[in-house]
Amino acid sequence: MKKMILVLAATLICGACFFTSCKKEKDKDNTDLNLKENIIGTWITADKNGQPMPTNEKLVYTFVSTTKALVSASLTHPEIGSHWSDQYEANITISDNKVTINMNLDEHTTAEEEYTVTAINGSEFTANHKVTIMVDGNVLLSDENVLRLVKQTVYYKQDILGTWEGHCTSTGSVFDDGQEHRWKYKADGTYVYFVKDGDNWISGDNTLNEYFVDGTLLCTRWIDNGVENREWWEISIKDNQMHWTATRQNDDGSTFTATFEMEKIK
Repeated sequence: MKKMILVLAATLICGACFFTSCKKEKDKDNTDLNLKENIIGTWITADKNGQPMPTNEKLVYTFVSTTKALVSASLTHPEIGSHWSDQYEANITISDNKVTINMNLDEHTTAEEEYTVTAINGSEFTANHKVTIMVDGNVLLSDENVLRLVKQTVYYKQDILGTWEGHCTSTGSVFDDGQEHRWKYKADGTYVYFVKDGDNWISGDNTLNEYFVDGTLLCTRWIDNGVENREWWEISIKDNQMHWTATRQNDDGSTFTATFEMEKIK
């Protein structure tokens, strides 16, 4: 009998340890990450699978609450087409360490993103990311990666307004012609592009000419000779000086950094 009591006691102790361990593991998802509190704010994608993410693939998420987010991105994809989203409203749910984001891209297309967060603090978080694009209920695209996002602490939406003049300071920009450039950014999300004719600046022939800034991400698009073009930059502005930086990807998968500098003239 005494032996049976000892075995039973040992079993109960082991069981208690097992359930305590399980609780601690679950608490690690819920409490240690403190996801619902830490996720609030604006974040930009930085790395994909341990490598710098090309700037044209970057997204900005502003988690305004535990149920609502604003998503900004200028994306072109051979399967899903082109999307231009300046703080597109999305619904989110948070369960344990998972953030699920749902968006209706158009009347036929929906997107669902799942971020299974593995670590988060005040400046960055890492997560296993899965995205599923569906058209009329059928899966068009499904992809999984490990992403790192960094928190945005500066916002240049207002600072960019006005007229800027400058030039490319690196090799590799697709649209660089070696000349000075000038842009006038307006509050309605459009801009005027100027070209130099002798000593005079005249507005270019491009149409559309739209842009948005979310945090540090600047996205532009324009139509030239009937063809839509896009560029993506991460920017900084200080003392009427603006710097653009972008990670670009070559055809062989290698990356390089493009830079641009300009000065505010009015």
